[in-house]
Amino acid sequence: MITRTLARRAALAGATVTVALALTACGGDGHPAPGAGHGAPGSSAPAATASGAAGDAGEADAMFAQMMIPHHRQAVEMADLAATRAADPEVKRLAGEIRAAQAPEIATMSGWLSAWGRPVPSPGAELPHMDHGMPGMMSDAEMARLAAASGREFDRQFLTMMIAHHEGAVTMAREELSRGVNAEAKALAGQIVATQQAEIDTMRKILGRL
Repeated sequence: MITRTLARRAALAGATVTVALALTACGGDGHPAPGAGHGAPGSSAPAATASGAAGDAGEADAMFAQMMIPHHRQAVEMADLAATRAADPEVKRLAGEIRAAQAPEIATMSGWLSAWGRPVPSPGAELPHMDHGMPGMMSDAEMARLAAASGREFDRQFLTMMIAHHEGAVTMAREELSRGVNAEAKALAGQIVATQQAEIDTMRKILGRL
């Protein structure tokens, strides 16, 4: 009798555990448990506000990034020349600041384009809308002339060319501010306007004393 009672209790206990496990697996009502698949630690689901998500950008934003990347690349190339050819310490310092600011921006904009499913310009490559031209870009001949200069002559050429280059970047950035829809791209455009306009003022002062 005692043996039969113990067996019955064991069977009931096993059934209770089985039901409890089933309910736990289903979240209690046939749905995933709270937190599952909604950004819980270890979840592979992307955040709803992921930076640069597709749909966050319009044509103006894509064109801004696709044109500003090669524009920045040329500015970095010019700044690299200043490291070994410039004579004026202030020109060398400014060139270093330009390189330090624009190289990371190239990486940022390249990341946006990849996230938006848009082509990232390769060095030397042209995109369909590039025939519109990019304001402030130097020709191959101008870049060759700059590379051949040194000392005070380099300083003058560098400042004259970089002022025009910066003015072109400011024009492109203002276009993004007026036509773009992506918040991050517009924030970068605003930063470019502020930073490069200040550098234009500095370069004009340096050029005036050379």
